[in-house]
Amino acid sequence: MATAGDRLWLALDRRLPSWDQADYLNSAVDHGRALGLVAGGHWRGWASLLDLSPKIPPLASLVNGTVIALAGDSPDEASWALALWHALLLLVVACWGRQLLNPGFGLLCAALVALTPALSHLRVDFTLDMPLVASCCLALWLLGRWQAPLRGGRWGQALAAALALAMAVLVKQSALLMVALPCAWVAITALGSRGRRLQVLVALALVVGLVFPWLHHNWITTLGGTNRAVFESAANEKDPPVLSLASWLWYAQRLPSQLGPVLPLPALGVTLVTAWKSRQKLGPWLRQPLGSLPEGWGWLIGCLLAGWLATSLSPNKDSRYITPVLPLLMMVIARGWWAVGTWFQGRQGQSWTAATALASGLISAGMTTTSAAANQIRSEAPPSLEPAIRRLRAEVGTAPTTLVVLPGHADLNEQNVSSFGRRQAGQIEGRRAGLQRRDHDLVLQRSEWFLLASGDQGTQREPMQELSRRVRRDGRFEKVGQWPWDLGRNIELWRRRAGAPGGDLETFDQDFMRLARGMETGPAGLAKVMTRIGIEHQLDGHFLYQERVKAWAEQQLQKDPNDADALWSLALLATLQNRPQLAQARFGQLQNQQPDNPWPSGYRAVVLLADWQPGSARRLLGQTPASKNQPVLQGLEDLSRVLSGDLAGMRSIGQSLPAAIDQIKTNLAQPVRLLEGSVPPRKGAPQQNDAPER
Repeated sequence: MATAGDRLWLALDRRLPSWDQADYLNSAVDHGRALGLVAGGHWRGWASLLDLSPKIPPLASLVNGTVIALAGDSPDEASWALALWHALLLLVVACWGRQLLNPGFGLLCAALVALTPALSHLRVDFTLDMPLVASCCLALWLLGRWQAPLRGGRWGQALAAALALAMAVLVKQSALLMVALPCAWVAITALGSRGRRLQVLVALALVVGLVFPWLHHNWITTLGGTNRAVFESAANEKDPPVLSLASWLWYAQRLPSQLGPVLPLPALGVTLVTAWKSRQKLGPWLRQPLGSLPEGWGWLIGCLLAGWLATSLSPNKDSRYITPVLPLLMMVIARGWWAVGTWFQGRQGQSWTAATALASGLISAGMTTTSAAANQIRSEAPPSLEPAIRRLRAEVGTAPTTLVVLPGHADLNEQNVSSFGRRQAGQIEGRRAGLQRRDHDLVLQRSEWFLLASGDQGTQREPMQELSRRVRRDGRFEKVGQWPWDLGRNIELWRRRAGAPGGDLETFDQDFMRLARGMETGPAGLAKVMTRIGIEHQLDGHFLYQERVKAWAEQQLQKDPNDADALWSLALLATLQNRPQLAQARFGQLQNQQPDNPWPSGYRAVVLLADWQPGSARRLLGQTPASKNQPVLQGLEDLSRVLSGDLAGMRSIGQSLPAAIDQIKTNLAQPVRLLEGSVPPRKGAPQQNDAPER
């Protein structure tokens, strides 16, 4: 019934997926293609699969991508994946409730969870919240079954709980807010039991073994993404300080809108009546430990409180972040509903009276939730993005194409452009370029296609508005189509005129080789790479330059194994592609070729640290005499000492590491302007008309 209501809601709502929703949809399509299940992709190995989840674990996208392969890749078709995750949630809640009381109570718990307004919204919002809620509940339920004093402690229960915990973490790392404290409690208590000690260790090894491949491959981008999503986002959105009263009350203040007016009433009434009747014994009763509650209830309430505490301590606040706690809260509320039904049955002596009362309450809650969902439906016509993409597809077919998207609006942005551009094996990638005015000349010089909007672009960023005006005034571009948006605005597709200069992304190949070779000068050369590579990856959304440069460099090495340009290019490519073993091998070749240059050793040490080999990095830097005179190399050496277990390095790292960071920042602050043609091309480098085949 819930799924039928969701499909009706999706059919009536005509909005396009916004930034986050489209991003997760693109990730699902990426993973489906990587598995060879969705048109336009094929299996290219584990490393390529792990490349697709640099910030968020891959499990939900793997499941969603598999569903997309069966159901279709439109936003509404892809939402069948959410129905699958919701089914898992209802199954877990029903089984958990059955375990707590009886089968009827389990069904009541599932019904209340399905009627919770905040959770019902997640069933039609293509984010990771529904997979996160379902996987966290599964993990906590199975963990509770294993930790039960009388019925737990079996090997099958321990392994099932470990698999579920790994599953939750591999859906989204924020699952740790829900499972970390319960896991710590279970581990501490179980280590004191001889019969369960080995089970804890084996379960821990299983969880680590399942999470390790993804974390080892993507830990740097995961840390960076987590920092931006949690700490920087909290600062930008001016969320309250963690230890403030406003922070502790943040989610409590939002519960009424998340639960609706009907669902909490029976439980609240039972609580107040019970408290009044037992007011003389209320103090001693509240002081009783959770373990004195009927079997299973202490675990449920403990997990509820632990999840609420950890989520409240998170710096970034958002109403949906508390949603993994809501199914546990609804099970506690369901106990109040059950008590009301039991009271009606005992009072009247007939079961139909209790059933009527419960049915009336469920119908009232359902009407409230339905009304809230109906108010969120947007029936007005969305922006005509699909016809614009069809027009572009008619020009480029399935060729890899980058479309620079200047509007920044929930209805029209680079993410949902990619969603529609990649349907049915398409390879149109929407990219947002030109956020910095210094990049505008490069964007106009390199880009072939632009998506603009007339009137309000939907963004308050002045540079983007300025770039939009420059595209319209630039004689190199022409408008090829216009479609209605809203408020009198139109979507416009622009392209470079035939024969107009520029638009050739292959000209970056030569610049890339010069940038790579410039790394031999140390931080100054590295700063140029970091300043330039970001905008280039926006202009070449498929990173096609990497294949061309790699083919050229490998061809050069066949002629001359010591070609420095080729080695530096391949070393930088391997680093950008997150291939640490190949990168350190290339830097090792450069180290042997340039023994008086300390920077190949420095870059190789960075790669070793990224590959969790601090001991090897320490030995390498210890054999580099010039490292003592270079703040960056000295900072790396001290860092590798500490990470390899030599805590004596803590005394010097407090000075060397900040000095290294300051040097990098100083180089990054230097103005960099390196456009094609600024240096004569190297003889033998790929030219516009003789680039090697892809």
